[in-house]
Amino acid sequence: MSFRTDRFGGAEVVAFPRKAPSAAASETRRPVLIVLHQECSTPGRVGNALRALGHRLDIRRPRFGDPLPETLDRHAGAVIFGGPMSANDPDDYIRREIDWIEIPLREQRPLLGICLGAQMLAMQLGARVAPHAQALTQIGYYPIRPTAAGHALCPHWPAQVYHWHREGFELPVGTELLAEGDDFPVQAFRTGNAFGVQFHPDVTYAMMHRWTTRGYDGFSAPGARQRHHHFADRAVYDVAERAWLDHFINGWLARRPMLAQAAE
Repeated sequence: MSFRTDRFGGAEVVAFPRKAPSAAASETRRPVLIVLHQECSTPGRVGNALRALGHRLDIRRPRFGDPLPETLDRHAGAVIFGGPMSANDPDDYIRREIDWIEIPLREQRPLLGICLGAQMLAMQLGARVAPHAQALTQIGYYPIRPTAAGHALCPHWPAQVYHWHREGFELPVGTELLAEGDDFPVQAFRTGNAFGVQFHPDVTYAMMHRWTTRGYDGFSAPGARQRHHHFADRAVYDVAERAWLDHFINGWLARRPMLAQAAE
């Protein structure tokens, strides 16, 4: 397994368009690759946003034997979602997924990693993924602060976002920090057309009910917010997070490989 640190450095930040350019209209006929890690997992609100833009979802679960494509030429982009496992786990499917990320990076295809998916992206780029030094977790809503690069890319960030993780990651060398936090400093980053977010903009109201019921033992972890705070905070912060996600997904899919742009 070869982790690359400098082949896919970020270019100058260009703001996401308010609407996807017409040049990207042909991409709406291509599916978006969806990588999930549990039998019961769904793409949630991210899937809803992609369907609203006219995309079909090509759902793969490598953990259960689904292959990942050798190229993304037939996909508009790829999203790698979260899960209870760790990017440090020795399981073959974890190692294969991390290695596979080299393909969208090399092809400059839109890639989005969410929580575990962001940690896998960071690890592919040579960064360390590890628990907090004081064993703190983020389970519930926590504040984030967009950087100047984050504001330039997508101006309207939510004040707090939903988390469910015990590990964080370093900022990979040669990437741009888009949003930061307190206990886990790296909250969003990009390199080229690949983005990683530590938080969960994909979580729907129904998903929150499932997670806070099945994952109830997580509330005893240091730093975790109790179940009732999840729903109280959602009433305050979810509208802004959902609006940010819609704008982000639209602009993210409009990004195109530099070689394709030059050829046109």
